[in-house]
Amino acid sequence: MTLFSSPTCAMSHSARLVMIEKSVTADIEFYDPNDPPEDLLELNPTGVSPTLIERDLVLYDARIIMEYLDERYPHPPLHQMDPVSRANARMLIKRIDQDWYALLDEILNSGEKKSARAKKMLKESLLSAIPVFAARPYFMSDEFSLIDCALAPLLWRLPSLGIDLPSQADPIKAYAERLFEREAFQASLSNAEREMAGFRK
Repeated sequence: MTLFSSPTCAMSHSARLVMIEKSVTADIEFYDPNDPPEDLLELNPTGVSPTLIERDLVLYDARIIMEYLDERYPHPPLHQMDPVSRANARMLIKRIDQDWYALLDEILNSGEKKSARAKKMLKESLLSAIPVFAARPYFMSDEFSLIDCALAPLLWRLPSLGIDLPSQADPIKAYAERLFEREAFQASLSNAEREMAGFRK
């Protein structure tokens, strides 16, 4: 199994985190998405990051890769076992992608004016969710899950984006620290991501 990954893409980071949480034996190949290696392009002509290769299987959507790894390697489980809880978790990740990752993409790929607007919107949206972050040890759960694997890379990047959370956001910071302190999270960081130096309380 090989995971081709951008060293800076938050979605790729999520997939790496799941892989390491699961202690999956695999190669992680870092590459520049603007200059994909030939062996990747032969299997996935789009060269998109992340791309998971396992024998004849080629997956190139971070959330599908995360789900696949959780099903392929069931221990430790990162999804609830009952169908209703799993469906709710999938809906939460979809909301995180639509509400927060869409703004992250705008920050990274827009001009200065639109980027500043997206930063303000992301900060305000996160602050509006403080009660959710404060309610339980993990995001809407007592157990670490795929939802946290989706959120951790986004939160880690906030300082490098110039988004500073105020003191009222201590529940978000405390939640983030619980994720950042996990051994798997630290092991999932590329050198470029380590330099982002996720915020500290």
